[in-house]
Amino acid sequence: MAFGNTVNIVGNVTRDPELRYTPNGASVTNFSVAWNRRYERNGQQVEEVSYFDVTCWGTLADNVAASLTKGTRVMVTGQLEQRSWDTPDGQKRSKVEIKADDVAPSLRWASVDITRNPRDDNFGGAAPMGGGNAAPAQPQQSAPAQNYNYDEEPF
Repeated sequence: MAFGNTVNIVGNVTRDPELRYTPNGASVTNFSVAWNRRYERNGQQVEEVSYFDVTCWGTLADNVAASLTKGTRVMVTGQLEQRSWDTPDGQKRSKVEIKADDVAPSLRWASVDITRNPRDDNFGGAAPMGGGNAAPAQPQQSAPAQNYNYDEEPF
């Protein structure tokens, strides 16, 4: 997480997450989140909607693609990043998006069942900083049921 460039948003997923792979095999998932703001102006209720594009990498990308669907209320923590490109007709474009460090379902109006994925040498399989040369993610299999002693700390 970058110091001084952290953003937290809560909103609804506006489209199903799209999982892709880089030529080096790193997982990347893109989705967007809408945040509604309601307020009163001159005695009238006003609603404004803001849309945020979110990008996830590595194991987070795999888990987001497997877990979220359009309409899911989520909390996203990440960094703002601006990227620029030229269109085929030579125009310069840019956009600001959120590079997610973490994504979680909001439990305000929903509940979830949590399934822990097996860990590997990268502490959960996250790609090394800078994208790395991670192999494409393999389909996740459910971990065997474990008996936890709830009187002890989980970690």
